Amino acid sequence: MLKTSQEERRQFMALAAAGAAALVAGCGTRAPLPGQAPASAGYRREAATHLYRKYPERIYRGKLPPMLYAIGVFEVELSQGGRVSATRWLRGPSHAPEVMAEIERLVRAAAPFPSPPGFGRVQYVDTWLWDRSGRFQLDTLSEGQL
Repeated sequence: MLKTSQEERRQFMALAAAGAAALVAGCGTRAPLPGQAPASAGYRREAATHLYRKYPERIYRGKLPPMLYAIGVFEVELSQGGRVSATRWLRGPSHAPEVMAEIERLVRAAAPFPSPPGFGRVQYVDTWLWDRSGRFQLDTLSEGQL
């Protein structure tokens, strides 16, 4: 009986975390600074594809398992030439600070990103879906979850 209750609690927490990530990701970001534009869905896909190409061995292939180790919503600001000028956690997996540090490292090491369109500066948000194996998917390119 206790085992069932714990499993139900884990499932509830996983669903709650996924729902919160979707809600936060759907809320948008702060207003852009002058000369800065929010990313289009197309640019977000371009940035996600860039990360997938940089780290093919780190990508979780196929549908993700039902219980993820960490889910984080991360904002990246890019300047001319695709340089990372700032990053910000909109919802960080505080229970997994090592994942937060690794995501920040991966993003900064992946620069330069594709050049931002138009204004020369862009900010984009993606949700990182992190498995215990250290592999991930980005929500923008996710293959779904079991």
